[in-house]
Amino acid sequence: MEAKQRQQILATSWQLHSQVEQAYLDEHATKKDNAWLEKQRLLLADMALHLLQTAITPDDIQLDKLQNNLHAILTIADQFLPHAQLKAATEKLYK
Repeated sequence: MEAKQRQQILATSWQLHSQVEQAYLDEHATKKDNAWLEKQRLLLADMALHLLQTAITPDDIQLDKLQNNLHAILTIADQFLPHAQLKAATEKLYK
């Protein structure tokens, strides 16, 4: 990937991150019945953006960040796919 394209994707990801973060804060302020689930979906999107940023950084991939990104994604996604036991899979990330 060319450096310019990589930078454009990273810049876009930070814009999206800001929008997702604001939506999370807005959702946090509501008292809707499904607020918890909506917040979890937004957190999952946020973590996916962080994974994108970790994956396409111009530098070497930082394995500790990759582990943390995957841990967060698997932990949050576990409640949506409980049969997949994703949370249990996180234990193997740090071995």
